[in-house]
Amino acid sequence: MMRYLRLLGVQLRISAAAGMAYRADFLLEGVMAIAWMVLTLLPLAVLYQGREAVAGWDAPSAMVVIAYFLAVRAVLEGVVSPSFVDLVERIRSGAFDYVLLKPVDAQAIVSASRFEPWKIFDLLGALALLIYAFVKLGHPPAASEIALGTVLFFAGVLAMYSLWILCAAASFWVVRLDNLTYLLGAIFDTARWPVQVFRGMWRFVFTFIIPVAVMTTYPAMALLGRLDARTALATVGGSLGLLVVSRLVWRSAIRSYTSASS
Repeated sequence: MMRYLRLLGVQLRISAAAGMAYRADFLLEGVMAIAWMVLTLLPLAVLYQGREAVAGWDAPSAMVVIAYFLAVRAVLEGVVSPSFVDLVERIRSGAFDYVLLKPVDAQAIVSASRFEPWKIFDLLGALALLIYAFVKLGHPPAASEIALGTVLFFAGVLAMYSLWILCAAASFWVVRLDNLTYLLGAIFDTARWPVQVFRGMWRFVFTFIIPVAVMTTYPAMALLGRLDARTALATVGGSLGLLVVSRLVWRSAIRSYTSASS
């Protein structure tokens, strides 16, 4: 474990050094992060104009969901997507051979191959939005709610990571996956809304098939003190189960890999 943590630290330092080599660009990304947060909140302001609540969610509570959405998206765009793009290019060029030759797990290398360090601004923006939402609610969350909300945040990140690993595994058979990544990105945008907004089949899809509810709604409900223990356990268990499935699919994909040079 310490070996992989050291590897992660090295990759973070390299990415941070590369990202801050051009300081003006780094600061510009911070400004853009603020602009994107405002644009993300704009539909919420329109939806709640003249309404007290939608599907049982008032505006400050819905802001908590959006805060989780911003945080998970920061991890997605700061860690997962850049690494995924790098993997596809390595498979296409045959450079993935060198990954397999390294004395560490290939999935660990691929998952930490590239970072976008300026996405830290998105995480800070998500934290600021959380604080503002609870100021509007008029009470802070309890310590137990903060702990459960944090655990479910990491469960949501695991669920999101697992979906992208499944896409990464598919790239061993179908190298051009641009449309699939765009589709998943578009579907992930629905995570900015509480899952209760959706009805019938769509709520089932966004809870059990593409679990955007696990990524944002359930962590927000935990932080707001609205999530029961059974659902919390099911959320964590479902995320871990999806991680196991993605790992099995990844290993199967590795076994079927043939070098581009062969």
